[in-house]
Amino acid sequence: MSEINRISQDVGVRVILLCHAETKATASTTFPGDEPLTARGRARAAELTAPRAELLLHAPSTQCRETAEALGLDARAEPALNGCDHGIWRGRAIDDVLSTEHEALTRWLTDPSAAPHGGEPVTGLIKRAGAWLDGLDRVNSVLAIAEQSFIRAALVHAIDAKPSCYWRIDIAPLERVVLTGRIGRWHLRVGA
Repeated sequence: MSEINRISQDVGVRVILLCHAETKATASTTFPGDEPLTARGRARAAELTAPRAELLLHAPSTQCRETAEALGLDARAEPALNGCDHGIWRGRAIDDVLSTEHEALTRWLTDPSAAPHGGEPVTGLIKRAGAWLDGLDRVNSVLAIAEQSFIRAALVHAIDAKPSCYWRIDIAPLERVVLTGRIGRWHLRVGA
């Protein structure tokens, strides 16, 4: 099979990853938890027109469910879209963790397989996000409202980047990322 034929077959699934709207954690430098949207986040989500998709999903967290509701979507909860489990750091300000657990935070930021917080290592999150992406072989289009950390991990998997690249990706509330492709061969669409 020629490369052109293979590429044309690989664009069968369109995955739109939409980051949830603003919460207190995203408005500050805090490890996220399960929290409601801010009034501003809810209002901004309500102003958006949701992209069309065959399958509508959201992470089970309050912020993702409330974002789907603000968009007027009848989306179902998908546990695989959960953000990173930050363990004992969940809900804590990053400056607080830095001042009390400097070495542990440094280890986490430099070693994607480390989980000094007792939660999920970045490599585990990337593997989970990749398994979810690569399992989307029976749909044409998906809109998934997810946590920032999940979207970052999905991007690392999709472009086959090193796990250490995870920390170099910024995803703002209500930003969307579009991936097209098939199992194991994903393409990042910029400006889509």
